[in-house]
Amino acid sequence: MAAMSKAGGAGVSALFAGGTIALLTLYVGWRQGALFLVACCLGITLYQSGFGFSGAYRALLVRGRVDGLRAQALMIGIATLMFAPLLWSGEALGWDFHGAVAPLGLQLVIGAFLFGIGMQLGGGCGSGTLFTLGGGSARMAITLVAFCVGGFWASLDWPIWTSLPSFGPLVLGERMGWLPAAGLQALALGSVWWGLRTLDHAPTRTLETKQGWLGFPWTLTTGAILLAVLNLATLVLSGGPWSITWGFTLVAAKLALTLGWDPGAHVFWQDSFQSSALSMPLASDPVVVMDAGIVLGAMTAAIVAGRMKITGPLRRGVVAASIVGGLMLGYGARISFGCNVGAFFSGAASTSLHGWVWFGAALAGNWVGIRLRPQFGLDT
Repeated sequence: MAAMSKAGGAGVSALFAGGTIALLTLYVGWRQGALFLVACCLGITLYQSGFGFSGAYRALLVRGRVDGLRAQALMIGIATLMFAPLLWSGEALGWDFHGAVAPLGLQLVIGAFLFGIGMQLGGGCGSGTLFTLGGGSARMAITLVAFCVGGFWASLDWPIWTSLPSFGPLVLGERMGWLPAAGLQALALGSVWWGLRTLDHAPTRTLETKQGWLGFPWTLTTGAILLAVLNLATLVLSGGPWSITWGFTLVAAKLALTLGWDPGAHVFWQDSFQSSALSMPLASDPVVVMDAGIVLGAMTAAIVAGRMKITGPLRRGVVAASIVGGLMLGYGARISFGCNVGAFFSGAASTSLHGWVWFGAALAGNWVGIRLRPQFGLDT
């Protein structure tokens, strides 16, 4: 009976995914359909490998565990080498490619720091919120709603943050040449990955979190490699690397528009990109489509693994932490140009130094967030 339930649930998910891909391809374009498929694969990978950021940083800062950090170093190193040829050429297959690039400045540091605190209170980052929601977490639904609100709130405050000191973007690939920059960064990350090996005392069972699905063990290493490859696929199909939180902000803005509040009156939404996105259907936005695909992919993985379970009632402290954390996640992500994926992973893989500055500030925020968790009745 359980096997039938798993098979039936997986079949419904696959049917829904296939129908969505067909509709996107027919009414929006084949690239949107392909991006939705890539996103489903991202959701499956995130869920099956247990690849997260907030839990990895808490394990590092509280217990000295480095397995999550090693996996992130491996993922970014592989993506750096794969991104370099496309970013160096600038175009192929008839469309342009661009990296995840943002200016260095106080705005970035403050936003990433806020985001880091939000990670520990809200219970996840951008990708973590989506794949955990797909796995049945009621808490993540609360965090996600607050995440969207926080991002939209930050967009209304945009002039305040852009007035702070900024030094502009610094991309190593453009300064040093793509081959030397990518090679140097990949070598440095490989050294970090190898060096941390001696500190990695995590038992095998925590690394091989969910084995046997599709016939091979889903380790953090498996997740790191697949996420790098899928980010490359995103770059090839959309022209830019994987991003998440822009979709949350856009959905909130669309809802505000539906309720009669015109975001277009604010500076952030008067930019040509944002204005165009606001006027177009949500299905035409690659980030929104991929966010939905990640949830569906994680849901499918949870069903197949027999772990799909909607969590029960939540304590007041957990609800409060989810709301406060979600608002900080959304606000911080918007003013720091993304989250662990859009700013850190994709930014660093694009050899943009803002990705590494973002990581440092967010890690400091995680340290503060861990110490605030007990105030909401959360363990450390």
